[in-house]
Amino acid sequence: MKKKIALVTGGYSGEAAISYKSVITVGNNINREKFDVYTIDITTEGWFYTNDAGEKTTVNKQDFSITNNNATITFDAVLMCIHGTPGEDGKLQGYFDMLGLPYTCCDAATSALTFNKRYTLAVAAFGGVAVAKSLHLFKHTPIAARNILQQLQLPVFVKPNNGGSSLGMSKVIEANELRVAIDKAFAVDDQVLVEEMIVGREFTVGVFKTQGEIIVLPITEIITQNEFFDYEAKYLGKSEEITPAQIDDTMLQQLESTARRVYELLNCRGIVRIDFIYDATKQQPFMLEVNTVPGQSAASIVPQQVQAMGWTLEKFYTSIIENALITNN
Repeated sequence: MKKKIALVTGGYSGEAAISYKSVITVGNNINREKFDVYTIDITTEGWFYTNDAGEKTTVNKQDFSITNNNATITFDAVLMCIHGTPGEDGKLQGYFDMLGLPYTCCDAATSALTFNKRYTLAVAAFGGVAVAKSLHLFKHTPIAARNILQQLQLPVFVKPNNGGSSLGMSKVIEANELRVAIDKAFAVDDQVLVEEMIVGREFTVGVFKTQGEIIVLPITEIITQNEFFDYEAKYLGKSEEITPAQIDDTMLQQLESTARRVYELLNCRGIVRIDFIYDATKQQPFMLEVNTVPGQSAASIVPQQVQAMGWTLEKFYTSIIENALITNN
């Protein structure tokens, strides 16, 4: 019998726009001979399912079931396609855990941790992974720019601490630019990360687990037309993405082993994407952040990496779903 899969999209943040793009790619590449797929839209107005006839029904939050053609549908697993809250920060994961419903991404604890950039860096550093020096700012406790610059050296990156779409992010070269950058980031989030800039080449690495094996996808190098890999570069075509990256074996092995280490250290599940800067002077990768629900749109990096590995997206999503069914039960 075919498994019933809830393909969950939408979300409560500005990243919902990315979620709606990702869900198209995922939905078009799920094996319909193995899985019955129902797209669930989670919004601030409610949780909804719309059937092929255009009939919209509300999800029963008691058991995450839906009604379709007078029949009650319960799910075998959830395929997460929400970027940002509540799909990437652990909130939905905790809800699904309480229902005993398997899902394709990291668990509630790991999702909550990795959604907070500063805490992720702290745990990674504790595990021996190289990270940039940084400060964690809170809106309820203002700190003067001069005090920040006594602890960090310019240039720095200023970014909202939670989330992963690069909204509200700035590169600061001059001291008089810092306050404006902090205010910009605080407009997006109540917590802000100020991080010393690491000079080097930027790479992003997809990692997933299947049949007990951690697989590192072909690495992508990011060459941005902008000053850094911001929202415009990430989603609006202002960057060049080279997959697989043109790097020597030493750099390849360092990036792969560090990505695998981060995946294990943070107890990740499903597909994650880990961003690095490779410092050629120190000859090592520095971890920037971990994305536990990476983009899956036609322009996104993970689909490029999957295809570079020689897999179809259908095979990839089948593997992700089947792994969730096995490991979450």
